[in-house]
Amino acid sequence: MTTAPTTSLSGRTAVVTGGAGPLGRVLADALATAGARVVVVDLDDAACADAADSLTGSGHVPVGANLLEPEGLSRVVDAVHDLGACDVLVNNAAFTGTSGVPGYAVPFDEQTDDAFAMALALNLTAPFSLTRRLAPLLRASGHGSVVNVSSIYGLVGPNMGLYEGTRMGNPAAYAASKGGIAQLTRYLSTVLAPEVRVNAFAPGGIARGQDDAFVERYERLTPLGRMGTEDDFRGVVTWLASDASAYVTGQVVAVDGGWTAW
Repeated sequence: MTTAPTTSLSGRTAVVTGGAGPLGRVLADALATAGARVVVVDLDDAACADAADSLTGSGHVPVGANLLEPEGLSRVVDAVHDLGACDVLVNNAAFTGTSGVPGYAVPFDEQTDDAFAMALALNLTAPFSLTRRLAPLLRASGHGSVVNVSSIYGLVGPNMGLYEGTRMGNPAAYAASKGGIAQLTRYLSTVLAPEVRVNAFAPGGIARGQDDAFVERYERLTPLGRMGTEDDFRGVVTWLASDASAYVTGQVVAVDGGWTAW
């Protein structure tokens, strides 16, 4: 008699970058609810501590680190090595254009090389570096799983008509980095196999108080007729992190209400 794999993460250690942000907190809580000890990584120490304290269960570890700096990446790696285990790595941290670098979420002609480089550094280079440096622990776990966060704009080009008449933008750097993370996922899935599985999910638009005109247009173009919420990604991160997806690797799962199905 065989035992069906489950979504339980009991006894496992999961690292979640960007874990104090709106999506990261939910992803971290989903993994904690499944039984994992979660290492919450984010820029602000206090926010990390608050996020870790709010998670289901106990023993969660906050790590304040700037992933744009070599010292920050090393701080995360050292903290995880001190714990002696890494079963799951969720690369969720993303550049939002709020670090004082102009030229990100603005019209294309106003976007800057500096903002482009910084977005790639956080959205793409940091996941590469953390995965490479934590690979020995992921391999040793016996069920290592890397879950990268891509985007629908890593799969398709933007519909700029959504943004007409609003203050919103769609940065080229975001699309390039999220497309890059999708391809990095496929690359790592073959390089780290068979010991470590590597997958990604691509969120659709998440409702966060956007301009009413944008929301109306977006929902009209989405088969399920609504924008997403952070809670919509609990299931996919738990599934990809756990043995329930034991024969899945190298995939980018769109969780977008059908946006990319048209």
